[in-house]
Amino acid sequence: MSKPTILIKNGQIVNRGRIFNGDILIKNGKIEKIDSNISYPGNVDEVSAEGLHILPGVIDDQVHFREPGLTHKATIASESRAALIGGVTTVMEMPNTVPPATSQPLLEAKYRIGSKTSYTNYSFYMGATNENLEEVLRTDPKSVCGIKIFMGSSTGNMLVDNNATLEKIFSQSSMLIATHCEDELTVKNNLDKAKTKFGSDLKAEHHPFIRNEEACYLSSSKAVALAKKYNTRLHVLHISTKDEVSLFENTSPLHEKRITSEVCVHHLHFNSGDYTTKGNLIKCNPAIKNATHQEALWQALLDDTFDVIATDHAPHTFEEKSQPYLSAPSGLPLIQHTLNIMLNYFHQGKISLEKIVEKMAHNPAIIFNIAERGFLDEGKFADLVLVDLNKKWTIDKSNVAYKCGWSPLEGLECTGNIESTYVNGEQVYRFGQEPVQGKGLRLRFNAK
Repeated sequence: MSKPTILIKNGQIVNRGRIFNGDILIKNGKIEKIDSNISYPGNVDEVSAEGLHILPGVIDDQVHFREPGLTHKATIASESRAALIGGVTTVMEMPNTVPPATSQPLLEAKYRIGSKTSYTNYSFYMGATNENLEEVLRTDPKSVCGIKIFMGSSTGNMLVDNNATLEKIFSQSSMLIATHCEDELTVKNNLDKAKTKFGSDLKAEHHPFIRNEEACYLSSSKAVALAKKYNTRLHVLHISTKDEVSLFENTSPLHEKRITSEVCVHHLHFNSGDYTTKGNLIKCNPAIKNATHQEALWQALLDDTFDVIATDHAPHTFEEKSQPYLSAPSGLPLIQHTLNIMLNYFHQGKISLEKIVEKMAHNPAIIFNIAERGFLDEGKFADLVLVDLNKKWTIDKSNVAYKCGWSPLEGLECTGNIESTYVNGEQVYRFGQEPVQGKGLRLRFNAK
């Protein structure tokens, strides 16, 4: 079935560090032309973007959609639907499902689910363990986004703590390796001390002391050292401390960096003072830390030491999160509101629109070598978002789209609304209407 030809007229286009007024012609799923005043002689669906900004669709390089095996929390369908509503057009999903994606057949089983149910473009990481090196090395770099290593344990217990295994993966893998970095022994020792000191009074506010900056730095520095030793392509996920900033640099062009980094919206938005009101709802790994760390993360983002903004979207049911601290799982549902959070900071003067687009669309495409996406360029897939920068609304349970039905951001007033989302040249979401399923595609990568 042929795709419609669409002409988006008179929008403020945000792309490659510029904002300019123009039109976008979309044919056969791709951007055919960008110009100041396009006319098209054939049949065309004309869309007015008067008063709106046109952004490349957000690419989130770290999400947990929980399928298979944990579908009481979320599914690929439910969370990719929420993503569309929030202006996210492409996701890369983590392997710690049940069963975990640690073999080629299990990984491909997730791709089959995605091909049938995803609302967005998608890719799924191959998961590393202490025992599956052969399976890891069989991963196709042209059709899989990367290898995920949990160098600290989190949801799913996929910890890789065997030094010989780590050396082999870093030395033999030609693919991008994405790491969760927290030192397991440090976390365990901190937890034992906290249990002794606080006993039954242990609460979420103690989380950043248990999963502290030392645990993060020891693990991140180990990953960086291994990558430098073997010239491995390393991407360190969800940096949460000022201590880790020094491990990364901002002097090389992004496409030349062998070691890149990500910061997540919740580490930018929350700090440890929020545990008083949010409690387990903002319990996550690595932990949200104090305001000094939060401000250092912002500075590293703005000076390009950090390369990507993502979510680590990780839903759990409200009942699970309402358990006592030690029993409550770690993770926050965020993907519907990631762009809105950053737009709020734009309005506060903290970050520019151009920088938001760079960190949430351009840079993920460059880092992962995603084919034909991430930019509003002629010839690339038409994944884009139309945003009303000035419309105000409030996040509450009535407009939360996650299967888990809650958000740690409830009550947040937002300035900026997603008016419509396009995936592969088709309008798949329009504000107030039901999103369209099944237009997303499996990502392809320009493997080096």
